[in-house]
Amino acid sequence: MTDDESMAMALEIGQKAQGHGDVPVGAVVLVDGAVVAARHNERELTADPTAHAELLALRDAAASRGDWRLVDATLVVTLEPCTMCAGAALAARVKRIVFGAPDPKAGACGSLYNLCADPRLNHEIEVTAGVRRDEVAALLSTFFASQRGR
Repeated sequence: MTDDESMAMALEIGQKAQGHGDVPVGAVVLVDGAVVAARHNERELTADPTAHAELLALRDAAASRGDWRLVDATLVVTLEPCTMCAGAALAARVKRIVFGAPDPKAGACGSLYNLCADPRLNHEIEVTAGVRRDEVAALLSTFFASQRGR
């Protein structure tokens, strides 16, 4: 599965989060091009501050593989991961992160911080940014505009 195809899937999954008032972020975990997990944000749904799409998808991927080490995995997410999510990807030894839109206020894969390329840490993650950026940005802009009207 290509980056473009997997981001299309993440976008579709992320849109489902809007149904329960969550920010429409979707995440997909791939191993050898096959999807092993896919989730969307569930913070509002579950009242859990850690229920970001990336964390949920990483948990599901680890459970499906029976191993917390995801050394051959690619995490594809619509919005640049925050410090919590980038930290979880580092802890899981994820090989690669692909994201759509940067997050200048909370992004930890190059925008505000760059945990993925910090030589002081015991692991580095390859990052590909900007995949379907305009589509992701439009989805997020529409969501936040609808929230301001509430």
